[in-house]
Amino acid sequence: MLASILFSLMALLIKLLGQHFHVTQILFVRQMGMVVMVLPAIMRHFPGSLRSNRPGLQMMRMGFAVIAMLGGFTAVIHLPLADATAIFFAKSFFITIFAVLFLREIVGAYRWSAVVVGFAGVMIMLQPGTAEFSIYSLASLTGAAAAAAVMIILRILSQHDSADTIMTWSALGIGLAMALPGIYYWQAPTGYEWSLLAALAVVSYFAQRCNIFAYKHGEASLLASLDYMRLLWATVLGYLVFGDFPGAATWVGAGIVVAAAIFMVYRETRRKRELTSVLSD
Repeated sequence: MLASILFSLMALLIKLLGQHFHVTQILFVRQMGMVVMVLPAIMRHFPGSLRSNRPGLQMMRMGFAVIAMLGGFTAVIHLPLADATAIFFAKSFFITIFAVLFLREIVGAYRWSAVVVGFAGVMIMLQPGTAEFSIYSLASLTGAAAAAAVMIILRILSQHDSADTIMTWSALGIGLAMALPGIYYWQAPTGYEWSLLAALAVVSYFAQRCNIFAYKHGEASLLASLDYMRLLWATVLGYLVFGDFPGAATWVGAGIVVAAAIFMVYRETRRKRELTSVLSD
């Protein structure tokens, strides 16, 4: 629950900052702030934390992470918070597809049906071919696909590199990738804007820490359900701060997406329990 609130606050801060700064400057400062916070963990095993057994995959993961952040941040800045958040939930469906293609995972008819239904919900929100369609909706969808690719690569990397190595490459690599465009588009922040940028880095860091802690100690199906509370917080914050309220298409499409995603998690959790039961008999 706390992670979902923090991620929604992160989106709010991005949208506020996006009214004055280029997305790459926001990303650059955020990433540098996070580097400072993870520096003790980086230095604990330095320079060993830089040695990767799969440097090519690390580079690929960073590339997709940059695309995911640029797409997601751009959508948050230009779309209502609820719309950008709801479309990004399509990440769950992309993960299923990529897991089949690249990890050779077996997915049953129920989960494939959920993927199809989920993407139907996404299409309802995107409204292609209508006056309501926005290129920024595609940015959110692209970000979701890239974020799914990051998760798939992370599954592979976790078998070859330590968590410290993965974290070090991510923190430093994304920051370096954003350095040139971030400096090129640089605008000097005011004291208030520096406080927002600092808050963004802190909130982002603790949102990720809470998420990791929750998935380490909690029930996956329950946590996935709670994660979709982000849509509620995004709606409330978007309305209170910007006066944005989702239209009918967003509510209908988001409802379908959330229901399909939760059903997928339920089926996967049930399958794992049945497999565990069979192995223990």
